[in-house]
Amino acid sequence: MAYDVAMLAPWLLDALIDRALDEDLAGGDLTTEACVDEGAQAVGRAVARKLLVACGGSVFLRVFKRVDPTVEGEVHVAEGTEVETDAVLWTVRGPARALLSAERVALNLAQRMSGVATTARRYVEALPEGSPVRITDTRKTTPGLRALERYAVRVGGAHNHRDSLGSAVLIKDNHIVAAGGISTAIARARGRAPHTSRVEVEVDSLAQLEEAIGAGADVILLDNFGTEDIQVAVARVQSLEQGRPLLEASGGITLERIRELAEAGVDLISVGALTHSAKAADISLDLALS
Repeated sequence: MAYDVAMLAPWLLDALIDRALDEDLAGGDLTTEACVDEGAQAVGRAVARKLLVACGGSVFLRVFKRVDPTVEGEVHVAEGTEVETDAVLWTVRGPARALLSAERVALNLAQRMSGVATTARRYVEALPEGSPVRITDTRKTTPGLRALERYAVRVGGAHNHRDSLGSAVLIKDNHIVAAGGISTAIARARGRAPHTSRVEVEVDSLAQLEEAIGAGADVILLDNFGTEDIQVAVARVQSLEQGRPLLEASGGITLERIRELAEAGVDLISVGALTHSAKAADISLDLALS
């Protein structure tokens, strides 16, 4: 599938970029204004300094356009392409002052997105070949950057979990406590949720798994289960003659556990590390006067 940031709402993207630019340019760019001639023109090439999965090219270019609409840009590498060190990813041309003033914000966003995409790719690659298991993200995203990070997860080949609290029902441990139990929470959620929404519940023991099955959960999240207990849970669900819930492994998931969890038979593996622990990709902007 071809990915492009155009899949994001333009108004959302521009608002996000403008907030980042306001943060960096609230007082202008003192150094650039003092050192660089107003009429100077330049070309900037974004270069990968280490192996990475390219993501965020259109966002990178859009940042420069928001600073100066006369800046022109070019994407050399398709989204989701794994590139080697020294690959030129994107190019911008225009007033040197604009390129310098937009550089940091453009790189911050592109490095973050490429880092998430690269991390997601590694988790997907850890699955056994041909596995139907989905690797998904979580809501553990950088405040204000969720749309970009979720997009980057998809570019990396993984999938998105619920986007926000209002997009799906996920009954977690504290909901269970507040509602008075798993069965009560599921019954109430079933009565309130739209017919298009599945009801998912988090369990932390095999006893809670049985209660969730009995209450008719559509998806059961196995929180911090060891592999042996996950195998027991999978066997229990597979023994059901009908109404089998999907099983999601979550909690402390590491890259090293992906294969064994997939082979244990879960349907989904949700990984907070795709976003909260992704290391920014190493990308720099090499500038030259033109």
